[in-house]
Amino acid sequence: MIRFLLFISLLIPPSLAKGGHHRGPEPQPQTQPAAKKWPTLSGQPPLVVARGGFSGLFPESSSFANALAGQLKSTDVVGLSCSLQLTKDGIGICVSDIRLDNATTISMVFPKDAKTYNVNGQEVKGWFAVDYMSDVITKNVTLVQNSLSRPNQFDGLFPVSTIEDVAMGAKPSVFWLNVPYDAFYTEHKVSMADFVEKAMRLMPVHIISSPEIGFLKIMNGKVDKAKTKVIFEVLGSDAVEPTTKQKYGDIIKDLAAIKTYASGILVPKGYIQPVDTNNYLGNPTTLVADAHKLGLEVYASGFANDIPTSYNYTYDPISEYLQFINDPQNCIDGLLTDFSPTASATIACFTNNETGKPKPGKSLIITHNGASGVYPGCTDLAYEQALTDGADIIDCSVQMSKDGVAFCLDSADLTGDTTAVPTFVSRSTTIPEIQKEKGVFSFDLTWSEIQTLKPQMVSPFGQAAGYKRNPAAQNLGKFMTLTDFLEFSKTKGVSGILINIENAAYLASKKGLDIVDSVTKALSNATFDKQQTQQVLIQSDDTSVLSKFQGVPAYKRLLRIPEVIGDAPKPTVETIKKYADGVVLSRPSLIEVKNGFTKAQTNVLDEMHKANISVYVCVFRNEFVSLAFDFFADPTVELATYVAALEVDGVITEFPGTASRYMRSPCVDLNSQVAIMPAEPGSLLTQVPPTALPPASAPNPPLEVADVVDPPLPPVAKISTDSPPNTPNTPNAPGPSKSMAVTAKSNFGLGLAAIMALSLLSMGFY
Repeated sequence: MIRFLLFISLLIPPSLAKGGHHRGPEPQPQTQPAAKKWPTLSGQPPLVVARGGFSGLFPESSSFANALAGQLKSTDVVGLSCSLQLTKDGIGICVSDIRLDNATTISMVFPKDAKTYNVNGQEVKGWFAVDYMSDVITKNVTLVQNSLSRPNQFDGLFPVSTIEDVAMGAKPSVFWLNVPYDAFYTEHKVSMADFVEKAMRLMPVHIISSPEIGFLKIMNGKVDKAKTKVIFEVLGSDAVEPTTKQKYGDIIKDLAAIKTYASGILVPKGYIQPVDTNNYLGNPTTLVADAHKLGLEVYASGFANDIPTSYNYTYDPISEYLQFINDPQNCIDGLLTDFSPTASATIACFTNNETGKPKPGKSLIITHNGASGVYPGCTDLAYEQALTDGADIIDCSVQMSKDGVAFCLDSADLTGDTTAVPTFVSRSTTIPEIQKEKGVFSFDLTWSEIQTLKPQMVSPFGQAAGYKRNPAAQNLGKFMTLTDFLEFSKTKGVSGILINIENAAYLASKKGLDIVDSVTKALSNATFDKQQTQQVLIQSDDTSVLSKFQGVPAYKRLLRIPEVIGDAPKPTVETIKKYADGVVLSRPSLIEVKNGFTKAQTNVLDEMHKANISVYVCVFRNEFVSLAFDFFADPTVELATYVAALEVDGVITEFPGTASRYMRSPCVDLNSQVAIMPAEPGSLLTQVPPTALPPASAPNPPLEVADVVDPPLPPVAKISTDSPPNTPNTPNAPGPSKSMAVTAKSNFGLGLAAIMALSLLSMGFY
């Protein structure tokens, strides 16, 4: 217990900690503006109910899950739910699945006890609470995480919780008791109705729900309706309700009949906002409006940050919550979620704040290939979307065609970001100076040949891993030359641009292409070198490239350090200062991540800032598999950690809309009444038993001077059109680029459990 209290103190800044308190089922959050009236039946904000506590992180209904849900909240009221199962001696425990083996260690403790029962017309094999006395379960069986995408390091640490543990121990503001299997227990001579009636006399039960109409009709006559609500839980449209033998899809059509035995409905979120077979949003139904007309409350279930649903949400859980609470005509009265901190923060921070402006002094929002999480990278559509989303600075990674046309694309290898493979696979080559893999390279194709290609939407996690990005835009958009990009930036009046230059030495010595000269002339022709209104950031991993831009006041030079580093010694920092005004670092160079958990903050940021070197961090992505567990599968929590807590100078992101919404919100300020709470590096890891972790690995290496300084750029070779192809073994060829050297580390944000999840997912959503 002492260790857990220390954990809570690490996670909760004093200004954000709020104690829970008992109250009736009508929430009155005091953190919301007093003047705002919500379009819910009560006029109050939607009720956030933590399904089994913070079950997205800890095993469902464990003591940690329940306590953390009560602490990590941005609204005054967050409820806790318990799905009730009854033991052989009639004691209530909280486990959502009637098969205890799906969420506990019971199958390992009693391996021969599996039984098969008929449960609502289905033959179900497993371990059932009704076969065990309560003390056998509470003393011998422990809880486990039942989702592969979630940390399993806490498995076996917590006993199964009784209903008293949750209602009386955690003391939630609202206690929601779900009774999913009344008919089954009745067949086994155990009365759910009697148990719940007794429980209401001993503890506050604010909401009772069940998918069984017979049970609800019994309870509707027993509850004090001023203290307890009765909610009808609607299951899948083709599932059969045990009492009436009707399909739930048919029952929900008669809301007036439901009103006779329930004060509200709990429905899967698809009943309100359908998602089509292609995983895009359809038109909202009228269910919420129809129910509200009859005085029925509407609660939605199925929310979890780590379960992708629609491409429209761009893997951003806050976008999904807003879909259900920010529409005055379709605002639900509450929701059940595995990640209550995100839902609570959405209500407190992001409703009706679209017109807010980014807070002054906060980090710059810099794109990575434009809004490449929404449209194919470095296309006109990606840049347009980035500006719509509120990016401060848009970027162009400059590549060169064979005939010397500079254009924007993430990589010189065209096989990923374009449709080059079908047409030009015969032109593929291996160039160790660029990358280990074979590729079709831009400098081997003329610009007219490149223009025959289409952009291609790519996911950094692999196209078949279940995390595709906006397939409807798979090949949309147009490539932009550097000149077009600069003209676009001028016309749109963007705050600034970032120009990334790589492979300059190879292009000069092996291809006769002067990428530095091409960029210099293009910037000058667009008069970016003679103005101060738009920021111009010149980025490269080569100090010799940055030296070419020295002495131009309009330019700010950024040294990209692709390696993951653990320290920045003073001599190295002083050397960087000679070449650059800022550095671009990977996220784990500031916060070390091991086995999916943040481990500690490095001193790299402090050392750079002491030398007046700006620090920009890359690459931020929304997909939960790129996030450490400490960030709760919520990209906004990660942003808050780097922006509000660490105070980096800029974030480089593929989803500028997510960053911009956070920057505009009132919760970006940690000193405000409500704030998005940053993660405390290493705090979650302190709760993991040492036996659950692999052997300690070596720390990330420090950045040495030799890692920073590059040799002078070679002269631009004169390449004749009839010369034989260049080979990597040519004398004086430049060595492997820094970009290639860290290819294996490109997915540095992936945690152990995330990698497991990726390996098990099939194409599409799960």
